[in-house]
Amino acid sequence: MSAGPELAAPASGAMVPQPFRVRSRRRETSDTWTLTLEPLVGAPISPGPGQFTMVYAFGVGEIPISVSGAHDGLLVHTVRAVGAVSAAIASARQGAVLGVRGPFGTTWPVHDAVGHDVLVIAGGVGLAPLRTAVQALERTRQDYGEVTLLYGGRSPGDLLFRRELESLRRRGKLSVDVTVDAARPDWAGKVGVVPKLIDAAHFDPATVIALVCGPEVMMHFSVTALRERGVASEQIYLSMERNMRCAVGHCGHCQLGPTLVCRDGAVYSYDTLEPLMGVREL
Repeated sequence: MSAGPELAAPASGAMVPQPFRVRSRRRETSDTWTLTLEPLVGAPISPGPGQFTMVYAFGVGEIPISVSGAHDGLLVHTVRAVGAVSAAIASARQGAVLGVRGPFGTTWPVHDAVGHDVLVIAGGVGLAPLRTAVQALERTRQDYGEVTLLYGGRSPGDLLFRRELESLRRRGKLSVDVTVDAARPDWAGKVGVVPKLIDAAHFDPATVIALVCGPEVMMHFSVTALRERGVASEQIYLSMERNMRCAVGHCGHCQLGPTLVCRDGAVYSYDTLEPLMGVREL
């Protein structure tokens, strides 16, 4: 198995913030918004699936945010407001200007997965970093075997891109299975944690490529379920995205054992992470 995270060097101007105007803003959940940004000057930023950019709210600060879409020179970021900077970015109105630099990081191995079954497993806002991979898989659907998206949230109100998920299911190119941890009686879908969906998913464990992103506890149990189905560690890819801050491996805030997530990740194959994730102190 030769598949691996695809390294993409930062663009030549990746260290210089570029002004982007907010073209549109859409509410996803009670605390999460999707912003579409257009460049005001310079060349468009062209990230690969799974890469991130550093987004700057002027006068507040800068944080790394995964790219949830890129097309026609536009960038799409889905932002959960959990701190001062993310709240400032999420609340940026149409016409506001933000600074963006990048792209940074490794990408999901969608090209190396050609000819294989692909299983995409997302939890909560973890669907945002996987969205561009899902779009790429659907665009070139003929290049893959079984392609399945498993997605879970805490409640129906916490699910991202709900209309898009329904449209994806209707088009029928990918198998889509959605669950929530808890729901009211008017929820007609599945209830349970997303790793539980893996048992019923259709894929060949010998060759499948699994892309996983979400809370670390969700990724842990997803990996356990995949390994129980016979999927090898080197066929499983996780996006760690923990505590990234500077994007260049300088501050050390995202250190995970011998690796710096912003510099070496955020996408890793599980055979690289396996000895690290078993250490409680990390």
